[in-house]
Amino acid sequence: MNRIILIALVAFLGFSAQAQTKKNKNLKYTTEVNGTCEQCKKRIEKAAFSVPGVKSAVWDINTHQLAVILNEEKSSTADLNAVIAKVGHDTKEVKATDADYDNLHSCCKYVRE
Repeated sequence: MNRIILIALVAFLGFSAQAQTKKNKNLKYTTEVNGTCEQCKKRIEKAAFSVPGVKSAVWDINTHQLAVILNEEKSSTADLNAVIAKVGHDTKEVKATDADYDNLHSCCKYVRE
């Protein structure tokens, strides 16, 4: 009898742990991305769409907020932030290298923190 209970408990815990690791296919993610103009908006959104699994990407010039819908089975928010930084724009999580920032057009240079 104890073995049956033990087997049932192990099976239940196994299914519970598996359910917790399931990735969201429609994760709504928002992060701050530095930029200044329409040219920045196009570059940021183009970079975001280059990340596998990004279904929607909209950057607001006034608030500097990038709103994304992302399939976590294909990529992560860390992947997204790295790609945005690679095109020269600092995110809240990842800073662009000086070389990537220096490649921005002069009108796109923002005050770095």
